[in-house]
Amino acid sequence: MLAIDAGPSDHEQVDAGQRRYTLKADPHSSHSVILRWLGEGRGRRLLDVGAADGLLSRHLTARGWKVTGIEAERGLAAAGAAHCERMIVADLNRGVPQLDGEFDAIVCGDVLEHLAAPVPALRALLAVLVPDGEVVLSVPNVAHLWIRLSLLAGRFDYTERGILDRTHLRFFTRRTLEALLAEAGLRAVRRTTTPVPLYQVIPERWHGRAAAALHALAAATARALPRLLGYQFVVLARRA
Repeated sequence: MLAIDAGPSDHEQVDAGQRRYTLKADPHSSHSVILRWLGEGRGRRLLDVGAADGLLSRHLTARGWKVTGIEAERGLAAAGAAHCERMIVADLNRGVPQLDGEFDAIVCGDVLEHLAAPVPALRALLAVLVPDGEVVLSVPNVAHLWIRLSLLAGRFDYTERGILDRTHLRFFTRRTLEALLAEAGLRAVRRTTTPVPLYQVIPERWHGRAAAALHALAAATARALPRLLGYQFVVLARRA
């Protein structure tokens, strides 16, 4: 039975129809990488941290995962509950909520940068991960070429979305991400880098073969020069 467990949250209820985040379905996006790496669930349990309105949960559930979601905004949680076995409303900046049982996988897609203290949150989440379980996470790369050039010009302007999203509390390079994983007791066993989300920034009328070829080239160069051209880092980790 689907249910929403209302835990502590500082967020006011929002209109779930005006959701902030959308699924990036192109094959080079962090969402596509996460879904591809996790594969078929075959009845295994997964914790979707920062589940929003179920943008990943709906696909994970369709692939046979038994999903528990955590989301801070009540309106988004209400919309996402239909795609989870259980949806918990809780703000991780106030602590990880009580969770039932253990999970085979934990997903933190675009979550850690929104936390004031991501290491304690990761450590608390590991308490409910099975011994050979996997943690899949993605974070933006603050050392991207565009940010470096902006700093040279004396600019560090927050925006509504992207690397300098105004809701981000923490910023990561590849080195500091590796340090965070080690401090939390994790080791990366798989890594990749995503390019700038082209389809999110160009008009839909420009989507087509040329855009797909350009995006594939951008993805290849981002993987070749991850520290400089990577837009996001995606990591699959296990206990150290």
